Amino acid sequence: MPRAGVTAADERVHVLGIRHHGPGSARAVADALAQLDPQIVLIEGPPELDSVAPLAATHGMRPPVAGLVYAVDAPATASFYPMAVFSPEWVALRWALEHDREVRFLDLPANVALVLDDKEDPEAEPPMDPIRTLAEAAGFDDPERWWEDAVELRYHGLDVFDAVLDAMRTLREGHIPDLRTQRREAAMRRVLRAALRSEANTIAVVCGAWHAPVLVPSSFPTQTSDSQLLKGLRTTKVAATWVPWTSTRLARMSGYGAGIESPGWYHHLFTAKDEVVGRWLVRVAHLLRREQHDVSSASVIEAVRLAYTLAALRNRPHPGLPEVLESCQAVLCGGSDVPMRLVARKLLVGDILGRVSPETPMVPLAMDLAATRKRLRLKQSAAQQDMDLDLRTASHLERSKLFHRLLLLDIPWAEPAETSRTKGTFRESWILEWKPELEVALIEASGYGTTIESATTAVVAQRTTEADIAVLSVLVETTLTADLPEALSIVLAALDERAARQHDTTRLMAAVEPMARVRRYGNVRRSDTELVQRVLTGIVTRIAVGLPAACTALDEDAAADVRDLLDSVQRGIGLLDQQDLREVWYSALSSVADRLGVPGLIAGRAVRLLLDAGLLEVPDAAGRLSRQLSLAADANQAAGWLDGFLSGEAALLVHEPELLEIVDEWATRVDAELFDHLLPLLRRTFSAFTATERRDIGLRVRRIDRGEGASGVRADGADLDHERAALVVPRILELLR
Repeated sequence: MPRAGVTAADERVHVLGIRHHGPGSARAVADALAQLDPQIVLIEGPPELDSVAPLAATHGMRPPVAGLVYAVDAPATASFYPMAVFSPEWVALRWALEHDREVRFLDLPANVALVLDDKEDPEAEPPMDPIRTLAEAAGFDDPERWWEDAVELRYHGLDVFDAVLDAMRTLREGHIPDLRTQRREAAMRRVLRAALRSEANTIAVVCGAWHAPVLVPSSFPTQTSDSQLLKGLRTTKVAATWVPWTSTRLARMSGYGAGIESPGWYHHLFTAKDEVVGRWLVRVAHLLRREQHDVSSASVIEAVRLAYTLAALRNRPHPGLPEVLESCQAVLCGGSDVPMRLVARKLLVGDILGRVSPETPMVPLAMDLAATRKRLRLKQSAAQQDMDLDLRTASHLERSKLFHRLLLLDIPWAEPAETSRTKGTFRESWILEWKPELEVALIEASGYGTTIESATTAVVAQRTTEADIAVLSVLVETTLTADLPEALSIVLAALDERAARQHDTTRLMAAVEPMARVRRYGNVRRSDTELVQRVLTGIVTRIAVGLPAACTALDEDAAADVRDLLDSVQRGIGLLDQQDLREVWYSALSSVADRLGVPGLIAGRAVRLLLDAGLLEVPDAAGRLSRQLSLAADANQAAGWLDGFLSGEAALLVHEPELLEIVDEWATRVDAELFDHLLPLLRRTFSAFTATERRDIGLRVRRIDRGEGASGVRADGADLDHERAALVVPRILELLR
């Protein structure tokens, strides 16, 4: 007979209210299940996970892992349900599978939750943090510490769950949860009612402690009211699977709502058989020794003693994480917090990456990536890995192709390191880090194809449809590095066709540099770039025809953009040892330099590029500079011309005193009010020079003021000792031979 006030259903149902990812809760769940030996185990989670639950017991499944449920038509709409080895849900799931018991998940179905549009409930109260509320009631200012003391460090079988149930029932009295929570709990009760209709004598429900009171059968509302809450909700087609998870993603700092502060510590609490504090501090000592810190065995013993002493002083049943960390810093780290940051990153959080079994459902694209990864001997890791590739090695070249293809698919498993920005070498540097959300990115990309190559080709073809000339030119380069010959022909055909119809010269200019890199460095990847050469020649010819007109009648911002494009084209032409392209380009620059109506910024830059190419002599450039900076010239136009002419490097002013004297004379003649207006532009021009270059220019200007000339030699040669100079000339000539 049931006890007074307890229904027969209450006798059959045992609600185990837990803290998600709590090692103490996990141990208590294991003990409770062993004691109850239930026929059915219900675990908080979407019912869609029922289909993949048996995989948790298969070979190769190693937590942390996460149940992933996603919308089939929109894979980015997805939810993860992480589980670690110390998660009570994982312990319950494995217990049920190992003991051949029925296991189900109970919560709002994901096909509803993923598209649920919750409306504001005016009667709902703000969300409550039950653990914080109980901690404050017990006189603790730290909820984590209270939970450790009350549950994690001292649990006693089923008694702890009775205590948690009573506490949560008290907190929920008079509390009206939000509409989404009401719907979730109604869905939980629906699953539990179905289990009660079975012949099972004992049913264990493992759920978050907050939900425990409403899952006791005697407290159930009517089935009609629950059905009303779930009636008419929109649904979508979903699929479920398991994906690897990381200890970093279990941490609260990652943004995970049910996250914990120290997943590495909790993993240790659950897996350490005895001497929890001592074993932890030994791990810390090993870590510090690997990082060249002196840590002796005696120091570890002293740190253990200090942790227990601190716990006794604070009236704690056992040393918790605060005591362990304080003793670690004081004894093992010499009071410094610098080594403690390493301990926090490597041990408190960790970089464990879970693994799923081969039987786990995967989209074909994910299977192709797994096969490619195995063939290329690439290891998935949650920790960042630096990888240097030599593209002359076949296996390294294949790895590079894979990484570039994944970037095109928006799956950034590997990203170029800053040291890998240099183009055209046989070396590449990458940083590899596998993140759980990349599993969703793989599912999203699977809509483009079943293999990495076919999916990437389809993505490139799609981007080609709407891309302009500048985007297409970059796409040529990325497609070449990814070794996608079919996609490359599509992009080049589109580029050739749009270049022929493109009347905006500036867009054509943006395409030159990336295509020149492809042509110049294609041999690094053993690629045929003859088709690129043909398209590039046509683009440069069209630029030469349209450049003078494109540089006329521009405002200040547009002129700055065109100046940058001039530099870009110059870099591209400079990469190619092709005299015909150089002649076409420099002919266009000559037209711009002499054309009326061209902003000074652009005209000055054109003259500088011609001077650097050896097509203008210094006296000719000095004459142009002198005319532009004459009193009759517009001061704003002159300042722009000077900016364009000098931008890049200061060597011209340092080593060509004639040019520096012209600039100095102009700056001293400008009207005071106008000079204040021009000063920001001049500062911007000279701020691009290095400190050493600015100092050298200043010294030469000081010499000009003293009448010595920018070269440091008086114009009349009065300070030159010809006899002493003659003594060193033979030696200098000898050194130069």
